[in-house]
Amino acid sequence: MNLLIINTHQPYPFSEGKLSSAMVGLAQEVAQGKGHNVQTTTMTEPYDVQEEIDKHLWADLVIVQIPVNWMGVPWSFKKYMDEVYTTGMMGALCDGDGRSRDDSSRQYGSGGKLSSRYLLSLTFNAPADAFDDPNQQLFQGKSVDDLMFPMHMNFKFFGMVPLPTFAAFDVMKNPQTEQDLVRFQQHLNQVL
Repeated sequence: MNLLIINTHQPYPFSEGKLSSAMVGLAQEVAQGKGHNVQTTTMTEPYDVQEEIDKHLWADLVIVQIPVNWMGVPWSFKKYMDEVYTTGMMGALCDGDGRSRDDSSRQYGSGGKLSSRYLLSLTFNAPADAFDDPNQQLFQGKSVDDLMFPMHMNFKFFGMVPLPTFAAFDVMKNPQTEQDLVRFQQHLNQVL
């Protein structure tokens, strides 16, 4: 299997990206240990748009390591999506938005050309109990996947299929790094 692992971490003085790097390293180690081919992309390093499109075409599985910032992805990954995925809409990753003037039954978002899978690996400052509980003030019963709905739709737009999302919680105020890495390894072993 061919895996593309994308580290979306955007460094800040209070967040150097050590956990994201450790999780990417662990995913690479587990995948290669199972005989899979791995390529990586890191938002803090330069990338070539066409090479990134080629990586997506090559990959059977895309793992996206996301430190959730302000309820979404870091700005540098948003820029990556704007550059890479918009260019990919010109025929490489999808056939436009899927609609056709000749066939009105074709729906918006049905033009994806990829059949690969994807895995969102998320790290949150929020504690786990902030989600899936209607009594919580902010998320009001919403799940992690509800929050990441736009990301799921982006990948679905290209025809990709989700694997179960992984999440590490409370990584700044109450870090459980070793346990999170053990859980992530178990998660990877189940899906790879």
